Amino acid sequence: MYDPSHLRTFLAVAQTLSFTQAARRLGLRQSTVSQHVRRLEDAAGRTLFSRDTHSVELTEDGEAMLGFARRILEVHEQAAAFFTGTRLRGRLRFGASEDFVLTRLPEILEGFRHDHPEVDLELTVELSGTLHEQLASGKLDLVLAKRRPEDPRGELVWHDELVWIGAERLRPDPERPVPLIVYPPPGITRALAMEALERQGRAWRIVCTSGSLSGLVAAARAGLGVMAHSRGLIPPGLVRVPDRWGLPELGRVDFVLVHGRRRTSAQGAADALAAAILAGGDRLHRRGTRPRPTASAGPDGPAAAM
Repeated sequence: MYDPSHLRTFLAVAQTLSFTQAARRLGLRQSTVSQHVRRLEDAAGRTLFSRDTHSVELTEDGEAMLGFARRILEVHEQAAAFFTGTRLRGRLRFGASEDFVLTRLPEILEGFRHDHPEVDLELTVELSGTLHEQLASGKLDLVLAKRRPEDPRGELVWHDELVWIGAERLRPDPERPVPLIVYPPPGITRALAMEALERQGRAWRIVCTSGSLSGLVAAARAGLGVMAHSRGLIPPGLVRVPDRWGLPELGRVDFVLVHGRRRTSAQGAADALAAAILAGGDRLHRRGTRPRPTASAGPDGPAAAM
């Protein structure tokens, strides 16, 4: 009933919220992407996206299709691997940025380990800037991290808006420098926050520096200051800073997968993990409370994000 190629296209559009970006990711023409989505909507008898000339959004039925699409593709790929007899082996050095510590990335990694038990997966959690440096030096095989919008490296998983967040009770004094909670260099959000304040001519001071997301969140929950963060990954206990505070816009940030430039024995495993992350990328930043689908239950809703 549902063509796997149509489901892959649907997931790419759902994650990027862009037919153009989905076409680039999949190496297809934009007209082909539109055709795949239209055929999937015809097969389902439901509208999966609401779209106009400016935006693309999932409908309620589109949100429901996410869980079904992932499960169908997972079973399809497991069957293909079983009957072709391909078994991936070797050591895969995978790096993920701090942003994903509290998302459902562990579920994706667990599924990968189940499907490829002979792959020795080594996980490194670091700042995005540090991960890019380690990848360039050959210390990692695959990285899931942030990049600046103008940076061409990597395959887009999704892009998001950067926003200012802090404790709900925080009331900063507009006459004093903005209290900043930041990662140490080479943190990408740190640089973007400081650049935005400097463009506005707004004074700032660093009140907390931590290489750990939990450290930054603890400082923010204590009301020490504000931090720049992805809108889709706002941690529990923190809220978006109201516009009336007058803080500058931060722009957007891309989350990408980047492969090492050197061909290694882990290439096949890196490709398989990248495919699993792209297929389940919406789990990394979508919020929701609906249960995970079973044989008798509906699909899971948007993933609970940190």
